[in-house]
Amino acid sequence: MDGENEKVDPSGAAGAEEGAVPARDSVSAVDKPAVPFKPDESETAVVADEAEELLEEEPDEPEEADDLTDDKAPAHEGPALSVAGRRVAIGVDIGGSGIKAAAVDLDTGEMLSQRHRVPTPQPSTPAAMIASVARLVKRIGKEVELAPDTAVGVGFPGVITSGVTRTAANVDPGWLDFDADAAMERVLRRPVHLINDADAAGVAEMRFGAGVGRRGTVFLITLGTGTGSALFYNGTLVPNLELGHMEIRGRDAERRSAAAARIRRGISWKAWASDLDEHLLAIEKLFWPQLFIIGGGVSKRSERFIPRLTVRAEVIPARLLNDAGIVGAAMAADEREHMAE
Repeated sequence: MDGENEKVDPSGAAGAEEGAVPARDSVSAVDKPAVPFKPDESETAVVADEAEELLEEEPDEPEEADDLTDDKAPAHEGPALSVAGRRVAIGVDIGGSGIKAAAVDLDTGEMLSQRHRVPTPQPSTPAAMIASVARLVKRIGKEVELAPDTAVGVGFPGVITSGVTRTAANVDPGWLDFDADAAMERVLRRPVHLINDADAAGVAEMRFGAGVGRRGTVFLITLGTGTGSALFYNGTLVPNLELGHMEIRGRDAERRSAAAARIRRGISWKAWASDLDEHLLAIEKLFWPQLFIIGGGVSKRSERFIPRLTVRAEVIPARLLNDAGIVGAAMAADEREHMAE
């Protein structure tokens, strides 16, 4: 708060003349109910129209593999895969450097299509990113027979409330307070539900991966362009924690702990492990978890840094590796659709 607001006792017992009734307008603003946030519907429509125009331009090209990505998917040939009798959703994982997507079997966590990855558009405006997501969903539709109401779950690197992107740390500021669910549904013409990207990865790991059967306090830490975090207590998610942005040495912790930070700074695995360790130790002092699960593309190289960590909690690599965000986003979309029924 900018300053201290002096509350007025509505009973008139203090600070008022005996028998006087305080005026209604004298009640402090802190006592008034908060005004619900309402996204700008006109902005949503404008962005959706711009995204549809971008769809008519050259499609995004798959990106080559590196330490933080996976192999590009080869071109699909032949008829689309029939998924009759299977529960299917599309999962999309938006990152600061790449966007990945695939069709997912919701009962097994298996990817039914190839996993596609394209570079995150620069600048990463909502219209450009939505166009990229729409192209990926179209490619997946050529590989897997999708029903018109097959839902799309989108993991996004920021806080999500009711489908609105409330923060935008590693993407264009145009995402701030943007009704992403509504805009994407207008362009994709199918149900869309956004979830924080680390939360999505955590949901998948707890259901199908390294967190299966683990009770108590569990943290999933995703290491990529930024550092994401997901907290679970006895299997229940506490959403939108975003501990990559907790302050360490006067800056966002992810400036040193993210996988991209090691490459950007040109430091050794040993030096980077020390920076990551400092971040995990700060989390441990606050939450005392029983387990840290390390996810993101760098989890494929876990032997290079996990043995160097000094936290008390057990630390293990994610079992779904860099696929967890896709699987978890698909699961979240299906869950939200059933909640709406």
